[in-house]
Amino acid sequence: MQLKGKVHKFGDDINTDEIIPARYLNTSDPGELAQHAMEDADPDFVKKLKPGDFVVGGRNFGCGSSREHAPVALKAAGVAAVIAGSFARIFYRNAFNMGLPILESPDAAAALKSGAEISVDLDTGEITDLATGQKFASQPIPPFMQELLADGGLMAHITKSLEAKRA
Repeated sequence: MQLKGKVHKFGDDINTDEIIPARYLNTSDPGELAQHAMEDADPDFVKKLKPGDFVVGGRNFGCGSSREHAPVALKAAGVAAVIAGSFARIFYRNAFNMGLPILESPDAAAALKSGAEISVDLDTGEITDLATGQKFASQPIPPFMQELLADGGLMAHITKSLEAKRA
């Protein structure tokens, strides 16, 4: 699967409170959460974001609490995928469970600049800066995980599988 969009760059140790501030955790509505995505890291993020854009972070993206609200907010806001130097393990798991693709690429995270237009190939893990042609490697997302993402996350995938078995 090929994705294209613009980079919104953040630094190291972006925690789940910066992704979706705790003051908005009284709702689980994805649309409401989306309105406040990255608000504490960049108050204008949602205004600048276009559906299909990318969040690029440094090391330890998604550290902090284990709330599922963080990847839900990003996905609902229209983020196509998150690319980072590394991810907090609980965020990594929650992102796939909620249907948000993530790619670990320290080289891409270091080199890409805000505003850059990139393409991402989830099958190969290749990230390309479309202006410079520079390519970066990340681990490709395995077919099973791509299926889970295509279904909208773990719960939707399980529901689909159960319905197929009943049919």
